[in-house]
Amino acid sequence: MIIYVDIAAAKDGNGSKLSPFKHIDDAAKIAKPGDEVVVAPGIYREYVNPRNAGTEEAPIVYRSEVPLGAVITGAEKAEGWTNYEGDVWVYRVKNSAFGTYNPYTTLIKGDWYFGPFVRHTGAVYLNSRQFYEVQTLEDCIKAEVYPHTWEPEWSKYKWYTEQDKENDETIIYANFQGKNPNEEDVDINVRRNCFMPDKTGVNYITVRGFDINKAATNWAPPAAYQDGMIGPHWSKGWIIEDCDISNSKCSGISLGKYCDPENDHYFTYKHVKSATQMERDAVCRGQYHGWTKENIGHHIVRRCHIHHCEQTGIVGRMGCVFSTIEDNHIHHINCMQELAGAETAGIKLHASIDVTIKRNHIHHSTMGIWLDWQAQGARITQNLFHDNNAPDENIPLVPGGMSSCDVFVEVSHGPTLMDNNICLSKLSFKLASQGCAVVHNLCLGPMSSIGSGSDMPLSNGTMAPRYTPYHIKHRTEVAGMMTFLHGDDRVYNNIFIQNWPVKPLEMKEDMGFIMFDNQVQGTSVFDDFPTYDEWIVPFELDNPQPNMFTMQDYHFAKLPVWVEGNAYFNGAESWKNESDKFCGEGNAYVNLIEQDGKYTLDTNVYDLLGDWTTAIIDSDTLGEAFEPEQRFENPDGSTITFDRDYFGNNRSLKAVPGPFVNGEAAKKVVY
Repeated sequence: MIIYVDIAAAKDGNGSKLSPFKHIDDAAKIAKPGDEVVVAPGIYREYVNPRNAGTEEAPIVYRSEVPLGAVITGAEKAEGWTNYEGDVWVYRVKNSAFGTYNPYTTLIKGDWYFGPFVRHTGAVYLNSRQFYEVQTLEDCIKAEVYPHTWEPEWSKYKWYTEQDKENDETIIYANFQGKNPNEEDVDINVRRNCFMPDKTGVNYITVRGFDINKAATNWAPPAAYQDGMIGPHWSKGWIIEDCDISNSKCSGISLGKYCDPENDHYFTYKHVKSATQMERDAVCRGQYHGWTKENIGHHIVRRCHIHHCEQTGIVGRMGCVFSTIEDNHIHHINCMQELAGAETAGIKLHASIDVTIKRNHIHHSTMGIWLDWQAQGARITQNLFHDNNAPDENIPLVPGGMSSCDVFVEVSHGPTLMDNNICLSKLSFKLASQGCAVVHNLCLGPMSSIGSGSDMPLSNGTMAPRYTPYHIKHRTEVAGMMTFLHGDDRVYNNIFIQNWPVKPLEMKEDMGFIMFDNQVQGTSVFDDFPTYDEWIVPFELDNPQPNMFTMQDYHFAKLPVWVEGNAYFNGAESWKNESDKFCGEGNAYVNLIEQDGKYTLDTNVYDLLGDWTTAIIDSDTLGEAFEPEQRFENPDGSTITFDRDYFGNNRSLKAVPGPFVNGEAAKKVVY
């Protein structure tokens, strides 16, 4: 059955073509498996709460009749501002208008939120640009540049809120920098979500072609209910495609997590368990909440434009498993730097088991992709990353904020695969982890945090190790938990270019964890790690029979690494044991050129490579990640052969390092 919705209809109807509903949520009340909800162009200021699940064979489809013509927004127009003083105007709204959720009394807070300032889930928008919140009316009047922002001039647009208890009103002051808000398009956040079921298990929903924007979402950490403007809320088989997702106060799309009152923001409210223990609890409690391959995940997010969200573009803890995130344009995430904490990135996933992230364009975000804990079977492939760092190195990081990079893999036992990516930001890979494979990438930024970042220093001088789960192969069931030995990494057939001056190696604190801030490009960061042949000697069966105690030193030593077939330019340095490598002469450069919305590379690196080639590698070359004893392979267990490049071109019998088969391929439009 086709159910019709049209906000411009003369009156509420019954969902037929001749008498459509005026509200999408009315259609959501009756839609059944196999139904299609067709939504006419217009602005739908409502919260859509899908009541019924589809099936794998007969999903429920919500479709904008005209691509991006139907707008679902959590905001309302704010009309009737009164001038207060100079550029500052004031707006009043009765608190009853907000129902049970007032974004202007609801603070952003929760586990892993480190922001030092008061922030509300509410927001003020001028022509769909979010203002900066301040804590006093005086600061709103002054309208000074916010020192941590990536967009200094816009940060002069300020807003401040307070409560008039006598009249039960919310008062909003805003500095419009000389504009008259009564002559402009001004919105304020009102609703918490735009399209998200309030219950779990609403499976097989497709959302296609909507503009979804401006919601008063709250902080979405891993051991809590994860808020988002749109998301499946602990379900299976959603498809979110061809949508424009923007201006979430925190997260745009949420692929995570169930709400568990006994472990929801546990540290924030109870304090008595360590921050990582509550995360381990959440993983194990997930089994009780139905976290299996048969019940959860398998979502697809594709061809979406996701931008100007202040925590994440896509967030997910556990509910993201077995999903595919492909062909999306994700940018300007956490650029305002008003929010700070351990959950900010274009894509931030915990427990990304068998998740594939491919062919995305991710830029101007605090981090591009952050895979935290249990990135077992995750693959990041054929993505373009750039400008995932502050535009000026003199901009101070917001207190509690995260350092920037293209890809961060944190405390996972692998196997985690990053292949055929173009990484042009100042830091390409931060790997405070083990069991990672870096294959056929082009990197201007170095690798960092190698051998560090997994343990937390205590005030008594000891280290508190983090131990995280690993799983049955291609399943969610926990197979074990372990601390981090580091190593077990593979680095094959990449191009490394030293693009920025090298500063001395620093030990930096990030979220309380000590990490090596390496700025030397290449694989020399692995010089302290053994080869496999060196590492295996104590374990060989023809050695004198060991006992458990004499083997302790070996069981807790660094794991081996494998490094071959890489090309190094501009002083990038290789691992001391790498035999098959290319060390280039001359000045290599890679410039990203944008013209009419299309991106190409201007580079001479393939000219400098000449006809140098290396071997085609596959899953058997990479072998198994140590702790889970799982190959670097496809989710169905089949072998990956790295014989295709960034575009899908065939590499033939020999491989050129980097993401392209040759220099001609590198000249094509990369996005």
